[in-house]
Amino acid sequence: MQLSYLSEPSVLYNLQYRYSQDMIYTKAGPVLVAVNPFKNVSLYGTEYIDAYRNKTMDSPHVYAIADAALREMKRDEVNQSIIISGESGAGKTETAKIAMQYLASLGGGSGIEYEILQTNPILEAFGNAKTLRNDNSSRFGKLIEIHFSTTGRICGAMIQTFLLEKSRVVQCAVGERSYHIFYQLCAGAPASLREKLNLKKVDEFKYLKQSCCYSIAGVDDAQMFRTVTEAMNIVHISKEDQESVFAMVSAVLWLGDVSFTVIDNENHVEIIVDEASETVAELLGCSIEDLNLALSKRHMKVNNENIVQKLTLAQATDTRDALAKSVYASLFEWLVEQINKSLSVGKRRTGRSISILDIYGFESFDKNSFEQFCINYANERLQQHFNRHLFKLEQEEYVEDGIDWAKVDFEDNQDCLNLFEKKPLGLLSLLDEESTFPNATDLTFANKLKQHLNSNSCFRGERGKAFAVRHYAGEVVYDSSGFLEKNRDLLHMDSIQLLAKCKSSLPQTFASKMLAQSDNSISVPYRSSAADSQKLSVAMKFKRLESTTPHFIRCIKPNNLQLPAIYEQGLVLQQLKCCGVLEVVRISRSGYPTRMTHQKFARRYGFLLLEDVASQDPLSVSVAILHQFNILPEMYQVGYTKLFFRTGQIGKLEDTRNRTLHGILRVQSCFRGHQARHHARERIRGVLALQSFICGENARHIYSCLLRKHRAATILQRNVRCWLARRYFTNIRRASLVIQSGIRGNLVRRCNGNIDLINVLKEFESKQEAEGDQILIKASVLAELQRRILKAEATVREKDEENEMLHQRLQQYENRWLEYEQKMKAMEEMWQKQMRSLQSSLSVAKKSLALDETPRMSDSSVDQSWEINGTHAGSGSQLVPRTAGREMNAGLSVINRLAEEFEQRSQVFADDATFLVEVKSGQADASLNPDMELRRLKQNFDSWKKDFGSRIRETKVILNKLGTGNDSSPNSVKRKWWGRLNTSKFS
Repeated sequence: MQLSYLSEPSVLYNLQYRYSQDMIYTKAGPVLVAVNPFKNVSLYGTEYIDAYRNKTMDSPHVYAIADAALREMKRDEVNQSIIISGESGAGKTETAKIAMQYLASLGGGSGIEYEILQTNPILEAFGNAKTLRNDNSSRFGKLIEIHFSTTGRICGAMIQTFLLEKSRVVQCAVGERSYHIFYQLCAGAPASLREKLNLKKVDEFKYLKQSCCYSIAGVDDAQMFRTVTEAMNIVHISKEDQESVFAMVSAVLWLGDVSFTVIDNENHVEIIVDEASETVAELLGCSIEDLNLALSKRHMKVNNENIVQKLTLAQATDTRDALAKSVYASLFEWLVEQINKSLSVGKRRTGRSISILDIYGFESFDKNSFEQFCINYANERLQQHFNRHLFKLEQEEYVEDGIDWAKVDFEDNQDCLNLFEKKPLGLLSLLDEESTFPNATDLTFANKLKQHLNSNSCFRGERGKAFAVRHYAGEVVYDSSGFLEKNRDLLHMDSIQLLAKCKSSLPQTFASKMLAQSDNSISVPYRSSAADSQKLSVAMKFKRLESTTPHFIRCIKPNNLQLPAIYEQGLVLQQLKCCGVLEVVRISRSGYPTRMTHQKFARRYGFLLLEDVASQDPLSVSVAILHQFNILPEMYQVGYTKLFFRTGQIGKLEDTRNRTLHGILRVQSCFRGHQARHHARERIRGVLALQSFICGENARHIYSCLLRKHRAATILQRNVRCWLARRYFTNIRRASLVIQSGIRGNLVRRCNGNIDLINVLKEFESKQEAEGDQILIKASVLAELQRRILKAEATVREKDEENEMLHQRLQQYENRWLEYEQKMKAMEEMWQKQMRSLQSSLSVAKKSLALDETPRMSDSSVDQSWEINGTHAGSGSQLVPRTAGREMNAGLSVINRLAEEFEQRSQVFADDATFLVEVKSGQADASLNPDMELRRLKQNFDSWKKDFGSRIRETKVILNKLGTGNDSSPNSVKRKWWGRLNTSKFS
């Protein structure tokens, strides 16, 4: 602000005038004040980004703050931070997005900046909600670290979140909404996903209908859901993971509809198995029995003894709500982890970064609970960081460096911060201590606060469970109802085990993280002090910010109606006082916001001096620079180690330095261009000379090749033309002879033996021969002869082609005939072998039969003589030799028939094979396919051979039986009997 007289009315009037002109940004020293216009203003876009990048526009803007942070990071090699604060509804979230857009535009190029911008729809859907003061209120804190490469390009980012308002999942005030994603999922989910998740209308879910607010004016939840899914695709969250995320969101909604029924007189309950409980079990991937066990019973271990305690209706309801809050909070943390994986820097990390802190502002309602307690504590830490940088450190640095400085008083909130953080008697310590007692209540906690903290000037006890804290922004009365329960953030081990048993991957992941954070045994509930964890989280965030150079943006809400063109001075003044803007203006006007060490100042601006000062010390060089540029003594001060400048003084030196460097670069570029052109001309001359030699050599080589080709072509053409002429002459002569023979034959046939006419023709021919070439042939006869010659040539060519085709076919037939001959020879050899084997079998059979026949004949003669002499005993035995003789004759007849059949079939098969060979070679004519007949003949031969072999084997068996006999049969002829008989006869 450039005000001649600084006072509250002048500041308020200046802000109001600028606000009415749609100039919503005002610079108050190092702090940018942004007044929420509650409408779209034409201050953004590519034109404005280019203007602030090129320094053609210097009016206050978020772009200017982001540009300053980027330039200082490159110049000083120090990490920067942009801290955005203000009340709920002041426009912090939009301001953070505008700053990210500018950084993405200047540092973009790798594509990751687009992914960083697309994280906003996801985080807003899962972390923002409609409140009475703001339609898109951030219900969590967010710190985004944007990392840059050595060239100033964005190479990655990391998002940290804290202070998520989990109670909003299960409870909303009238006129407010829960988190946006619940309404967007119900409105925009496609039919397939809606059926899979069993979604209902928004006003049918218990968690959502308790506030009686289901929509936001001017916001299409269905379109926002599509935007969220597109953003998830961009940050590389797979389709399967997206379905799992929406399943968890639906499970949280259906958990609110899970109801209980009382089962005994002690008010113990069990869940009702209905659509809600079945849907929750299906979405989580667990059974109804496990869900009922986790929500209606509690397992404890007392004196090494496991005890199962049934829960009352109130306890079961609290357990159900605790499970819903825990699942949603774990889902939010998992989403942030997936986003960070997508935006990870990896090996590209350089250490340079710009952090953007977006945290919801100070809150004071008619009834303030644990959530407002944590939010206001975080804002106290933020205000302390603001004071420390702009007031404490600023003035302490002035004193340490020994410059003249009149100390400026400001309102310090260190006492209020001690009230929260002091140990062991601070608000957070007492809250954690009381939470460890099982019998403690919210009333005992309030009484303990009044007992120990009444002496603190920032604390005041109220009636009942209430107490008041005097914050930097004003006094807030808190109702301690629910403080202990919310601080314990109780989620019993039964619920964790339920998540661990689920088949879905996300609940198992949530359970594993909860178990990793818990140091207790399996029987002790999982406890995490919410206040203590928030304290650690907030302390860590601000500890990281203390190592950066901060840039502050204070967002102001002009009215509580969220309407444009309405400026409430009282509300604006209260916010200006709360954030210390007036003190900042006073310090910035009387202080020295720009400082630089002597060495750095001399190194940065020493080259601007006209004389050589290389041998002088940095302080002397710095003073010489100040004198040369006529900087007034009241505009700077020289400290022990640093130079301190008032606002705008270092800018003049920077402009001069930039102009000088630009001129130096211009001279260097001109000289380098002259050198480059000189070297280029020399290289061009050398290249041209080299090219001329190479082109000449190539041309000579090409010419010699062309000359050889021309000579070869001439010789080839001459030979081809000669050959064509000879062939043409030969064809004409052959055609002439054919025509002459035809004409002569015709004349002979017409003469019919007239010798005189023949003589006349002979005389005519002799005259023609005598006259030779003097005979003139008519042109028509010559043309007809030429036509016939051409036709004869065409006929000859066709006949040549047909002859060639026939020759090829003949060659193929010869090849096939050779193959068939080889096959026939192979088959004949095989048949001959098989015939020889059959013949050998028959000959063996005949020989064996002949050998058996001789002894039998001798035996029969002996038997006959024995019978005559009457030495035979029994008439039945006299028939044996006769029967054997008849069987032997039958065997001989069978063998003879087999031999005859073998000779006949051998001759038949040999004749058929010879015939087929003659048909195949063309020696015999027959309308049959020799190949097919040959295969059929082979099949017949194989079948006959098999049958003939089986019959031979049967005949052998019969003959063996006849030769050896059978001991068990009384009618058989035994060799032992014949032997005794012959022995007795000859003895």
